[in-house]
Amino acid sequence: MLLFFYRILFIPFFSLSMRIASLFNSKIKKGVAGRKNLFEGITKKVAGFDKNKTTVWFHSSSLGEFEQAKPIIENLKNRGEFNIFVTFFSPSGYENSVKYPHADAVTYLPLDSGANAKKFVKLVSPKLAIFMRYDIWPNHVLAVRSAGTPVLLVDATMREDSARRSIFFRSFHKMLFANFNLVLTVSSADLENFRCFGLNEDRLLVSGDTRFDRVFTRAAIAKEKNLINARIFAGKKVMVAGSTWEEDEEVLLPSVKKLLKYFDNVVFILVPHEPTLLHLEKLENEFAGIEPTIRFSFLNSYNNERIIIVDSIGILLTLYSYADIAFVGGSFKSNVHNTLEAAVYGIPVVFGPKTGNSQEAGQLVDSGGGFIVRTKKEMYKTLRSFISEDAKRIEAGNRSRNFVEGNTGATKIILEKIDEVLKLR
Repeated sequence: MLLFFYRILFIPFFSLSMRIASLFNSKIKKGVAGRKNLFEGITKKVAGFDKNKTTVWFHSSSLGEFEQAKPIIENLKNRGEFNIFVTFFSPSGYENSVKYPHADAVTYLPLDSGANAKKFVKLVSPKLAIFMRYDIWPNHVLAVRSAGTPVLLVDATMREDSARRSIFFRSFHKMLFANFNLVLTVSSADLENFRCFGLNEDRLLVSGDTRFDRVFTRAAIAKEKNLINARIFAGKKVMVAGSTWEEDEEVLLPSVKKLLKYFDNVVFILVPHEPTLLHLEKLENEFAGIEPTIRFSFLNSYNNERIIIVDSIGILLTLYSYADIAFVGGSFKSNVHNTLEAAVYGIPVVFGPKTGNSQEAGQLVDSGGGFIVRTKKEMYKTLRSFISEDAKRIEAGNRSRNFVEGNTGATKIILEKIDEVLKLR
């Protein structure tokens, strides 16, 4: 019954809502515009595929979920046996990945109507469909299964309080998940939460989280980039505050000012999430008359400034490689950003209390490598202890590194399961 209402009522209503919302929201407008003549574009892309290779379709909601797919995609692509077809729901995922070199085609996912789903599957003709994490569209799942194609849910998460587990929606999702050949979860807790959908045990497996593999590989590459002359930081302790919002800076900056007063050997690298001209000037004004600042783009003229304000994007992972301590932003606004990008370098990782979106942030705290602060006083006390107590900082950093390294290996497990599923077709 719910599937009937989904097809007859929800999808037409959802389509109409997107069109109306696109009049007021630029992001939604991009998504609507990007789906115009979508099937013509898909037809052209598929025409260029090597017919002797197996087509694997990956779907991600947005950029974050696609980062989890990349280790799998790149391993498959390196084998030379596969055409990789990638779809996104959101404009941010599509626009940032449209030129991804390891995919043979990158498009939006068509609106999830029954007709669209059948047309999409017929055009792409995937031999395997992989949905990343949680962005599951019922008509596309059913269409691909009707074509006899195996479907995997990878890096799957299921919170105990998820609406999908509620009495009202459980039967619908029980039907939906029954169409997956395998559900590969990031943790045993997630696997346990999937059990309420009545999946056979041979369809459930804890494989781990490919984000650990992804960040581990990217960090090794980032270390070789030499963005900053290492002599700048000789004999100094460096703290990188990554992806900060104003809400984070309200708690962080008073501690930074105080620490600059008491410690001569400290350098702070501030990396705002949105380095707009207005935001950069606001940060500079915060330190006016207190401490000279320099923007990252002017580091060629560095003159021992202890505040470096980053006016570029896409370099945070590399900047963390210079850090002795990290603060990860978003954690005083709504959702903490990527804590693994800092932890992989073996440094203490400090963040605020808003971590509900990040299972690994809580796990990092449990490991002894992550530290939650809730007030300005806690921020200062925590940062000061890591600056003044080398043994404490090194111990926490080792725990961070061990946490990341101990959770790598998900990609290998997933690739083995992909091979098994493809052989069974």
